[in-house]
Amino acid sequence: MTDNLELEKTLWQAADKLRNNMDAAEYKHVVLGLIFLKYISDAFDELYEHLKDTENETGANPEDKDEYTAERVFYVPPQARWKWLQGKAKLPTIGKDIDDAMDAIEKDNATLKGVLPKDYARPALDKQRLGELIDLIGSITLSKGGNGKGKDVLGFVFEYFLGQFADAEGKKGGQFYTPQSIVKILVDMRAPEPEKRVYDGCCGSGGMFVQSERFIEMHEHRKGKISIYGQESNPTTHKLAKMNLAIRGIDAKIELGDTLMSDKFPELKVDYVIANPPFNVSDYNINKAETHKWKYGIPPTGNANYAWLQHFVSKLAPYGTAGIVLANGSMSSEIATEGEIRKAMIEADLVDCMVSLDNTGKNVSRRLGKW
Repeated sequence: MTDNLELEKTLWQAADKLRNNMDAAEYKHVVLGLIFLKYISDAFDELYEHLKDTENETGANPEDKDEYTAERVFYVPPQARWKWLQGKAKLPTIGKDIDDAMDAIEKDNATLKGVLPKDYARPALDKQRLGELIDLIGSITLSKGGNGKGKDVLGFVFEYFLGQFADAEGKKGGQFYTPQSIVKILVDMRAPEPEKRVYDGCCGSGGMFVQSERFIEMHEHRKGKISIYGQESNPTTHKLAKMNLAIRGIDAKIELGDTLMSDKFPELKVDYVIANPPFNVSDYNINKAETHKWKYGIPPTGNANYAWLQHFVSKLAPYGTAGIVLANGSMSSEIATEGEIRKAMIEADLVDCMVSLDNTGKNVSRRLGKW
């Protein structure tokens, strides 16, 4: 783990130097898209070599897409494979080559359609620095022997970079990333079990789901196989979530849309809700026709906190539980109907406990409710 962290730090420092004057919010899609491309190409290469070595015995064709689908590995066409692209990294056409590679991968893998970034050919992106970035990411290699540790390294690098980009973006970074320490506390409190359903209606880049799977693997010593449902309103963050889960081989239903106005899972009931909704959102609307969600009171205009709370409660199955990160003020606010809603929810015995999280270094103080 220490070796991984040193690798991640070294890679980040090198990648950040290549950023030049590009805004972190824009640069993260450049970098994370390439890490994802490296991941699926490495996974493909590993299976390709195995199929090639056993071709005479099994009759398997290393270029047959079905062989990869059967093993839940993305098929990567020749013009999208990392070795081919890295060989062209120093050419001025590398941006278009990457865009073409992303297009080709999406065409051959339906689950990735519309997910991968395809804006590497734009004139504003320095092609020399892009080539250097490709060489840098190319230094992350899969370990031999098929044990998958190299893929794990790429997953951890992807996650580490998400956190670093969130820090670089400041407050806006919280829209797609919850600090790992908070995610871990939240998931540990819920202790998700295998074969259960987990939901996050403001899933960002999917960190709650990644940690839920990791929790089960650590405690059950096997892959979680939980059913994952998420929704995200920001289109670019929605893509990040899909890449973040795909790089770890996690199956999930992640929908795009405004959860409070257009719930993509209207009939869903789950065992666990684990979420960090955006704090104190003032510009929002609810679907008032969903009367079952607002049984404790209509949330006030000007603050979405109690809309999120009631939405999450409405998703719980009879024995379901939720862990939700909230702004400090939501625990005592009397603005408009908030005090009445809070009283009704407490009287309904929905609140089990609260944990105060105070990170004075970043002036963050949050309440974590277990519902």
